[in-house]
Amino acid sequence: MLPLTLACEGEENIIKKIGGTDKVKKHLEELGFVVGGSVKIINTLGGNVIVSVKDARIAISKETAQKIMV
Repeated sequence: MLPLTLACEGEENIIKKIGGTDKVKKHLEELGFVVGGSVKIINTLGGNVIVSVKDARIAISKETAQKIMV
C-alpha cells in the first residue's frame, strides 16, 4: 500500500484506504474517491495531481493525494 502521489502515471490503481479527518474523507467520497474504486493519475502539475476517477478528471492537491492509499 502506498500513497497515490507515488503511483505511476497512467496506471490504474485500486483505492485501499482514505485517511484524514471525517470532513476530508466525506469530501473525497463526494468526488468519487471510495475504497475499492479505481483511480488513475493523468498528470502532475506544480505539486497538484490530475486524476481520473469515475469517468471524470479531477485536480487535487499533493497533500490530499497523500491521504489516498492505493
